Amino acid sequence: MMPLTLAGLGEERYIKQIGGRTETRQFLESMGFVTGTMVKVLSEMSGNVIVQVKDTRVAISKEMALKIMV
Repeated sequence: MMPLTLAGLGEERYIKQIGGRTETRQFLESMGFVTGTMVKVLSEMSGNVIVQVKDTRVAISKEMALKIMV
């Protein structure tokens, strides 16, 4: 298991765990980041990560990406 920030560009990974406070987990889940869901890293700019999750492109901060374990 590793944080989403360490996944390479174009890699598809399954979400294994979401860490952080309850509010943070609920926020990520509302955007589609749910355990067992496939995510694909599309690009990284200034530490922020753009990923594809459930046919949607989402930009998240590096801090949020560190809480998503794949």
